[in-house]
Amino acid sequence: MATAFKHEEQFSVKSLLNTLETADAKTKCEIENTLVEIAPVEELVSELQMVKGVVRGVVAMSLIRIGETSIDYLNRAAKYNKDFEWIAQYLIREIKGANV
Repeated sequence: MATAFKHEEQFSVKSLLNTLETADAKTKCEIENTLVEIAPVEELVSELQMVKGVVRGVVAMSLIRIGETSIDYLNRAAKYNKDFEWIAQYLIREIKGANV
């Protein structure tokens, strides 16, 4: 399924995340799909450590949907950010549970 956002010439994870603050449900789904399809996992993990609320939920769900590829990045982030460790471990459990 092609999304409207991935065809933008100036694609930016940060700009998509900023759009989430005021997005309707359909737009949120399109943004999540775009993040899953083309956003760098390392950047999503980095953003997840800073964002809150709806944005955090969409980023977390994107990482879960990306799956196994996210695990190494989540583990690395948790190693260096102890406040993030429980979030990373939760997402890793969700990813592994989805693959069982």
